[in-house]
Amino acid sequence: MKNIFSILFIAVFAIANAQETANRFFYELTYAPNKDSLEKKNKEMMILDITKDKSIYRDYLAVSQDSILKVEVEAMQKAGAFKDISKSIKQPKFSHIITKTYPAMDVSYTDYILQDKVSYKDEKPFEWKILGDKAKIGEYNAQKATATFGGRNWIAWFTTDVPFQDGPYKFRGLPGLIVKVEDDAKNYSWELKGNKKIADYNPESYSEKLMKQFGQGKNNLEVSRDKFETMYAAYKKDPFGSIRSQLAMIPADAKMPDGTSMSQMMRDAEDKLKKHLKENSNAIEINAVTDTKKKK
Repeated sequence: MKNIFSILFIAVFAIANAQETANRFFYELTYAPNKDSLEKKNKEMMILDITKDKSIYRDYLAVSQDSILKVEVEAMQKAGAFKDISKSIKQPKFSHIITKTYPAMDVSYTDYILQDKVSYKDEKPFEWKILGDKAKIGEYNAQKATATFGGRNWIAWFTTDVPFQDGPYKFRGLPGLIVKVEDDAKNYSWELKGNKKIADYNPESYSEKLMKQFGQGKNNLEVSRDKFETMYAAYKKDPFGSIRSQLAMIPADAKMPDGTSMSQMMRDAEDKLKKHLKENSNAIEINAVTDTKKKK
């Protein structure tokens, strides 16, 4: 009897400590970042991590630099000295994270609005029209479907070769994995480029954990979609508006441990953020931006 209890204890302990695994799908996103120059296109790699109970979509750059960031931070901690690592770490073009829970496929959209991590639920389902057209997309046999979403008309290709009814960004609800989806004007186009199994999967990246330690994203605010759009519109208009009074309290001669002027560093950070927001004015969901402007 004692041996049976020992075996059961070991089994329960092993299950409790088993690491989560994920299927990671790599989507190449081709998009026009600026609505005033739609002919200029950028490319970014995005990922869709699928586990047994959810999927997480985000910019691949947000997790691919974890090892570099960890080495840099640990080196600073060991040396006991501050180092500006902004030149060795690139800023992801997309900061939003989209989580879909299985099997309900509830969608949660999360983004950083300066210091806060703000999210909203998107419960609106896709109304797909599945067509008879078929094509080979990469290595997959795919079928065509269309839908209207976010003020754009979308064309998707899905495959039943992969047992997931999911896709990049918020796209979901087709009887298979979406391997390609784009709007009819080709402002945004995602195409599956590969996949791999991730053992010991951690849904929270090292950079996210680090930001929490420094207070960024520590507050996770869940708001309505309308409230989110209002907050984000104010953020784009004045990115540092919510901490303007705090910045004014920084002494003019205050310096970082490496001698960098703290005031200058904050001004540079604000200018960089303003430039990024201005250059990325072509939203994926244009009706949300339009609706927000109408309310003002």
